[in-house]
Amino acid sequence: MEEKNITNQNPEGQDQSQGKGGNKQEGRKKFYYNRYRRRKFPHVNKQASESPQKKTSFKKVSIVVPLYNEEESLRPLVSEIKKAMRGLSCDYEVLLVDDGSNDGSLKIIKEIVKQDQKFRYISFRKNYGKSAALQMGFKNISGDAVITMDADLQDDPNEIPNLIMKLEEGYDLVSGWKKKRFDPFIKRQSSKFFNFVTKVMSGIKIHDFNCGLKAYRREVVKNISVYGELHRYMPVLAGWQGYRISEIVVRHHPRRYGKTKFGISRFFKGFIDLLTVMFVTRYVQRPMHLFGFLGALAFLVGFIVNGYLSYEWLSGKSLSNRPLLLFGILLIIVGVQFFSVGLLGELMVHNAHDDKIYDIKDRN
Repeated sequence: MEEKNITNQNPEGQDQSQGKGGNKQEGRKKFYYNRYRRRKFPHVNKQASESPQKKTSFKKVSIVVPLYNEEESLRPLVSEIKKAMRGLSCDYEVLLVDDGSNDGSLKIIKEIVKQDQKFRYISFRKNYGKSAALQMGFKNISGDAVITMDADLQDDPNEIPNLIMKLEEGYDLVSGWKKKRFDPFIKRQSSKFFNFVTKVMSGIKIHDFNCGLKAYRREVVKNISVYGELHRYMPVLAGWQGYRISEIVVRHHPRRYGKTKFGISRFFKGFIDLLTVMFVTRYVQRPMHLFGFLGALAFLVGFIVNGYLSYEWLSGKSLSNRPLLLFGILLIIVGVQFFSVGLLGELMVHNAHDDKIYDIKDRN
């Protein structure tokens, strides 16, 4: 009997049957506690289920965020960026460019910068536009990969690792494609038309030129100057300089806070800027190709019109009430003027030629 009692006890002299009951009760408590915790705090267990970090050859990613009157969205944006950057195995910095906001955006930005050294800011005295904000941001970044995104939370920061991985395939610029958009009807339709015309005129085969979510290699943003409203044509400017362009589908969200900055005037300004881009990139070093062609065409049409009228005059017909005569003469004059402008442009380019305009990819 004495030996039997000894075998039913643990080394510390405790009854094993009581230990089993205690373990069951403790396990039951732990189960219900974990279930409550998962329901009440779902974000606590997210990190455990997250996919491992994506390895990249880039040492540092710079995120440039131009903003104007986005005080309500700044803190959620910062939180989302931090969460997204945990998915990359590299360092990062975030440059917030305040484009002359007149709400409390700057105050919130300063608080964010104090709390996290990875965040920096630049603040304009007045509103200069998105292109100016991006250009100033590009001048003050230190990363070898650059991400641009809007601050209104419609661009999803969780797409940043996907953009970086697409750059790793050898592309120089990767543009986001908001395939499913949550914008007003007018903005969606005008954007479709704008993208179609830009694709046809530029020859760059992407679907969404104006998406704020883009990824660049450092040399792209350092060699392209952005001003006016040319930020929407970054893929065009980069493509015409020989950089490799691609795009990926990105998630788009409805606007949570504030009001859209889209206006119908921006739609018309966009097409004027497209003509500017085409001239600057294609004809700035050979203006005679544009003005000479237009001048020669106008002169030729005017010469044909006046030749026909001269034949009629020699046939005895009166030309006193023929507006076509004035039209022919006007075309000849305009043709000569276009041709003269082309020649003057060629002289200016020849005298101001500089080897710095050529972007060298590699050398030994």
